[in-house]
Amino acid sequence: MPVLERVAVTDTDRPKLTDKLLASSHISEAMIVSTCNRVEIYAVVDAFHGALAEVGELLADHSGLDLTDLHRHAYVRYSEAAAEHLFAVASGLDSMVIGEQQILGQIRTAYASSDAQQAAGRTLHELAQQALRVGKRVHSETGIDSAGASVVSVALDRAAGIVGTGGLAGCTAVVVGAGSMGGLSVAHLTRAGIGRIVVVNRTKERAEHLADTARSNGVESEALELSELPTAMAQADVLVTCTGAVGAVVTLADTHRALAQPGRDSDRPLVICDLGLPRDVEPAVSGLPGVTVLDMESLQRDPAAGAAASDADAAGRSSPPNLPTTWQASGWRRSRRPSPPCASARRTWSRRNSCDWIRVCPGSTTPSATRWPAPSGAWSTNSSTRPPSGSSSSRPRPAATRTPPPCGNCSN
Repeated sequence: MPVLERVAVTDTDRPKLTDKLLASSHISEAMIVSTCNRVEIYAVVDAFHGALAEVGELLADHSGLDLTDLHRHAYVRYSEAAAEHLFAVASGLDSMVIGEQQILGQIRTAYASSDAQQAAGRTLHELAQQALRVGKRVHSETGIDSAGASVVSVALDRAAGIVGTGGLAGCTAVVVGAGSMGGLSVAHLTRAGIGRIVVVNRTKERAEHLADTARSNGVESEALELSELPTAMAQADVLVTCTGAVGAVVTLADTHRALAQPGRDSDRPLVICDLGLPRDVEPAVSGLPGVTVLDMESLQRDPAAGAAASDADAAGRSSPPNLPTTWQASGWRRSRRPSPPCASARRTWSRRNSCDWIRVCPGSTTPSATRWPAPSGAWSTNSSTRPPSGSSSSRPRPAATRTPPPCGNCSN
């Protein structure tokens, strides 16, 4: 079984793993991002090596993998690099299909889950919200997603080539699962000119809602419960599944029954797009004659997944330079262009414990900054003075009553 599939975190697993992370001795905040090609844990920690060991042990216990095997496939980002990595992920620069927008919804889900468990404090709130803003801005201001590619579109484009020369036009498709990936599948199938769509879900009400969406676009559609899946498969040319279920949804027995149904041509191909992680389709299904299974592992090798790679470079060049959020040794600091007039000055901490007053003149887009010396009792990293022995804080804040210096660009 592939490593990513064993490490995969479902919606059911996420709250339990988050609780375990918070129970660790070195972790105070945690957020778990799980997508079709990644499982990432973002954590606020008080000791890097201790927290890293705790996260590794948690993933090893969850996946059943030995720590040595897990380390060969893991990567670690710290401080500023961790923030930059999340920005790249949110922007679609680090996706299996460059530029896909589904990752924004997945990050939002991870953040909402962490927030609901009170696992996201001030640092993760800032990081997640800024990452979502960065992702939206990159997609809106660059051409990274101009091709409209996604895991679903890559899978269905490959399926169209397998089904026949006419593509998906006039074919019958079965969509298992009525979540966001199911909705995306229905939308792509509709644009491809599919003849009929059958939506299968555990709850028929949600399947009916998605089937109504297809009908409103002029496509014949039907909603069925999951127990009726073999009947639906007997009519299908293409099956798309992405349920997030823990066990297999499409079994070898179900597929055998579907292919043996009276009236189905033995030469009629069946293409199954398994977009679930863990996988929704039993591995033995791919060995049946006339059945092709396209799973996440095979889709990663598809050249279409990297077709928008040139757009990734364009996104990096055209992204405004003030998008990244930086991590400094003193902790989280958000640096962005202020918008208030001179009358409103903002105060931010610098690494040297000075106080930066940042002002913007009316009608000007260039901030003017004046560095005030650190207040009495503070110390700077470039100074020979050090905090007194036993001091509980090496970063005292300046007095709140201090007024900003005059602006150098106007009379304020």
